[in-house]
Amino acid sequence: MTYLARWRDITGFALLTSALAIAGCSGGHGQAGPATTHPAIATKHSAAPSPTPSASPTPRPAGTAPLPVDPGGAARHQTMAKPKASGRAFRAMVTDLWLAVRTGQAGLGRQAFFPVGAYKQVKAIADPAADWRTRLWDDFVLDVHAAHRLLGRDARSAKLLRVLVLPAADDSWIGPGACYNSVGYWHAANSRVVYRLHGQVRSFGIASLISWRGVWYVVHFGAVLRSVVTGIVDQPAAGPGVPGPAGGC
Repeated sequence: MTYLARWRDITGFALLTSALAIAGCSGGHGQAGPATTHPAIATKHSAAPSPTPSASPTPRPAGTAPLPVDPGGAARHQTMAKPKASGRAFRAMVTDLWLAVRTGQAGLGRQAFFPVGAYKQVKAIADPAADWRTRLWDDFVLDVHAAHRLLGRDARSAKLLRVLVLPAADDSWIGPGACYNSVGYWHAANSRVVYRLHGQVRSFGIASLISWRGVWYVVHFGAVLRSVVTGIVDQPAAGPGVPGPAGGC
């Protein structure tokens, strides 16, 4: 498979790295931060300055089928390999996430989402597979639908431009014992998905990325915690927005 060929729909894709501590990643639905709603979706807004990242161009994707991110990786043991917001696996993850949002079909983003096999190794809780299924994945489905509604009736014509993540120097390793972890992971909070629709540049956030074996995955899309079971779009904004702030457990 040629990944450069699958990336011809993205213009000037820029990728930047960061890692931040995750908050409440294993508990049930908790209290979310301030949120505003409009008839179709819930949106979470917070203003926070962060370092201005530099851009690095990548090829443009095309196609309507998900790309494999790291086949078989979830069955293998965790490593401390530091993930990068670049390379084949990261491009595949972002492609699949955007495909899910653009089409409104969360299942197309399954490979972009933190694998259940890895989650079972990470979490020292009674039934991590059930928590993954009934909380993490169900929230992701709701958030994908909310982001799709944000794009509106012309969602399929929206073009992904780049993803903004805080600088790699801010990476944090969340070790065993934190967040009910039995093994650790790298974490990046509050990244930005930047896209163009109707000639205007817009963006929204990815609440949390965490790593498995040096690969970034979405674990919380619209919000880490929420006070009601509903889809949330993280900090939608005109323009690219600002990644960050750092935070979490």
